[in-house]
Amino acid sequence: MPGLNPCIRAITLAALERGWQVTGFRRGWQGFLLIDPDVPESIDAQTWALDREKVRGIDRTGGTILHTSRTDPRTQPEGDRTDHVLHVLDRLGIDAMITLGGDGTLRFSAHLSAQGFPVISVPKTMDNDVHGTDYCIGFSTAISRSVESINALRTTSASHERIAVIELFGRRSGETALLSGFLAQADRTVIAEVPVSLDKLLPLLVEDRRGHPQRYAICIVSEGASIEGGARDSDIGQSSTARDAIGIGTQIARSIEAETGIGTIVQELAYLMRAGEPDALDRMVGFAFGGLAVELLADGTDGRMVALTDGNYCHLPIAKLLESDKIVDVANMYDAEAYRAKFLRIQGMPMFLY
Repeated sequence: MPGLNPCIRAITLAALERGWQVTGFRRGWQGFLLIDPDVPESIDAQTWALDREKVRGIDRTGGTILHTSRTDPRTQPEGDRTDHVLHVLDRLGIDAMITLGGDGTLRFSAHLSAQGFPVISVPKTMDNDVHGTDYCIGFSTAISRSVESINALRTTSASHERIAVIELFGRRSGETALLSGFLAQADRTVIAEVPVSLDKLLPLLVEDRRGHPQRYAICIVSEGASIEGGARDSDIGQSSTARDAIGIGTQIARSIEAETGIGTIVQELAYLMRAGEPDALDRMVGFAFGGLAVELLADGTDGRMVALTDGNYCHLPIAKLLESDKIVDVANMYDAEAYRAKFLRIQGMPMFLY
């Protein structure tokens, strides 16, 4: 995820300036589960002593030098392994943790904090769907990558006079699709929060194509979107959020071709949205979040999540994200009849209108 490496660099340098030792755990929570404190080789394989040389220049690269995983120690086949994580932290002499991640990582961070271990968490997700913060690391880069790709696909769509259906990440929240579609000025945008009626959407896209001098149209779709009333025929897949099902973008495209006779282009941007180096904003927020996290620990504060609220860096209770889901405010931001962004109120809104 773009922005993680700048954050890791900021944490390391700020901690070293205070005379602290910094240990990076590889592969997220999975790394903890692979450590046996009595086996030095397992510790060496899953940890990395971070110093100035190790983090030199990493802010210019995407992803994370520590690698990642989707692991929750509480939901392992052998049961809840929270005690093992705490055992590893104790045996390795770790005094406090700064965790960087999305919903899963942050939820276990809150759980670990509730057990009494000092934790500061940093929100990272390109969906920007962590409750309590206006911004998460990776969001700006994902939007920028998406807008570039959408605009690049216009040339192919125009050349073939087709309707392009472009699917973006966003299982629970449609904000990434909504803002990418708005900034790229796509014709229609289908978000996760509002089931789409093909009886409404298809005529709109046909008219969009007809009204364009180059006879093409662009439709942006959240991967978590759904079709109103379920599948229209046997060729349309099951749940759009199931990894082994036909994607919602393909479902919509098949319906377009079957019911209008117009050719389509289907493009799932997927991991391309968060590939490559971070943009300037994600570098800045990554640096700032990392510095703030260390600042809090130095002040004797833990059990907090760093955040951006109303344009200001701040911190909140670490369990804040558990209070609610962060989704698009459909009433104020989306026209569910026209399938387009609709910003009724700008004054007082955050920079990303969310």
